[in-house]
Amino acid sequence: MKPKVVVLIVLAVLAVIIAIQNAQVATLRLLFWSIGMSQIIWTLLCLVIGFVAGYLVAKVTAIPTKA
Repeated sequence: MKPKVVVLIVLAVLAVIIAIQNAQVATLRLLFWSIGMSQIIWTLLCLVIGFVAGYLVAKVTAIPTKA
């Protein structure tokens, strides 16, 4: 197995363990809004947003190669 795949699997397992251990309800208050949902959802939502942001930054700042 490639090292990159192993690292991704380990990170995915750690993310699932962290999400499962944080099952209580958390409330986000922002100005006049208040949103309450499970910390599992918050954690996974932040993880997905982080991955998407990192992917987009990598694509935008990539140095083009000559073919």
